[in-house]
Amino acid sequence: MTAPEADATEDAGAAGRPAATRPVVERRLHPVTPLRRAWAPVAVLAGWAVHDPGQAQQQLTRLTTAWLLAGLAVLLPAAALYGFLSWWFTHFAVTDTELRIRTGLLFRRTAHIRLERIQAVDVTRPLLGRLAGVAKLKLDVIGTDKKDELAFLGEDDARALRAELLARAAGFSADTAQEVGEAPARELVRVPARVIAVSLLLMGATWGSLLAAVVVPSLLWLATHSLWTVLATALPLLGGAVTSSVGRFVAAYDWTLSESPDGLRIDRGLLDRTHETVPPGRVQTVRIVEPLLWRRWRAPGAGGPGTGRGWVRVELDVAGSSNSVLLPVAPREIAESVISRVLPGVAVPETSSLARPPRGARWCAPVRWRGYGVAVTGTVFAARHGLLRRRLALVPHAKVQSVRLTQGPWERLWGVADVQVDTGANKTVTARLRGTGEAERLLRTQAERSRTGRRDARPDRWMEREGQAAPATGPSEAAGAGQP
Repeated sequence: MTAPEADATEDAGAAGRPAATRPVVERRLHPVTPLRRAWAPVAVLAGWAVHDPGQAQQQLTRLTTAWLLAGLAVLLPAAALYGFLSWWFTHFAVTDTELRIRTGLLFRRTAHIRLERIQAVDVTRPLLGRLAGVAKLKLDVIGTDKKDELAFLGEDDARALRAELLARAAGFSADTAQEVGEAPARELVRVPARVIAVSLLLMGATWGSLLAAVVVPSLLWLATHSLWTVLATALPLLGGAVTSSVGRFVAAYDWTLSESPDGLRIDRGLLDRTHETVPPGRVQTVRIVEPLLWRRWRAPGAGGPGTGRGWVRVELDVAGSSNSVLLPVAPREIAESVISRVLPGVAVPETSSLARPPRGARWCAPVRWRGYGVAVTGTVFAARHGLLRRRLALVPHAKVQSVRLTQGPWERLWGVADVQVDTGANKTVTARLRGTGEAERLLRTQAERSRTGRRDARPDRWMEREGQAAPATGPSEAAGAGQP
């Protein structure tokens, strides 16, 4: 009788002990990382020289060649040592519940990132990093404004770690997540470089910045005849002009939008290649932006040349993510087909269906009131702003967090009010200058639609939506339709 009792006691003790956990293995970044971090001391000196160029020039003139060589002999080894030590004391590990990043040489910092709070993992490959075969991981985490990053990892290691983190965030176990690998993707749209270039040429901001970079320095030269004044003004203006044109072209080059089980993937960039992910179910607002000349441009459509409805830009508000552009430029038909993938069951309202404000609104916004409009469908709240540059914001009813009516004294005098809709991305979409009675009805009905929308909302299943066909325009058709 004693032996069975002993066995039972041992079994009970074994059941009470915690299960063995998977050992945590800490890893280091790629060995090329010290070369990147070694530039920090040099960057401090360069920043001081730019901040106070006169003092920097004065100090340099006092130094002899021997002192300069001695300074370099101290600075370069110190920078190399700093880069090596900062790399040596940086570790990361994926545990059962979190991604842990330990950094710091003198002051230690440990970041604990819960796996279930990871929304997206972006892979960035700078130009020099591509030559060295390394990449940088950026993580979008709920509740943080700044992205945590791991720079640098080998390209294969970065892709494997990204796939593991997304699988773990989706609920896979630790052992299964390493076997899942990167989810397959299907290309939806590829924006040709020619379309991007033409779209930038059709934007007033491009020509305005170039004109300012030429006219303002010329006027300053005529007024002052001071070369330094002209240079101090011309260089920032020229930099702004380059950023608004060439910089945007380089960043949007080879823009490719693909669909995968973990969301919509964006690959872009000429020099620095960026791989971003729009997490499923986290899109709060979709905006369709139509500059004036883009609306007038008749891109080839399904009916042949000149039958398209112009170009648009598609932007997003994503909760817990800083990714904001879905398509930099695309024919409207293609943009609407992509929006149907982002917001299942949502149809973009036609321009004719947008209700304009009452005539009393012209006394509150004498010119802009003509650009306002609102439409409410069974799935979305839509509000439009702008005359020259139109913006149509689409908010699914299930994503509305609160609704409120605002009315100032002047608006009350003319019988109009604003209806504001707040989303989970801490953004607000406003239906401007509606009639007071209409605004009150919108307030009541939208509150009810939001409640029923959240109740009936189903989680997005990106690749397994029943009864929903793929976009009408495939990758090759999208590229062809975008050609000017």
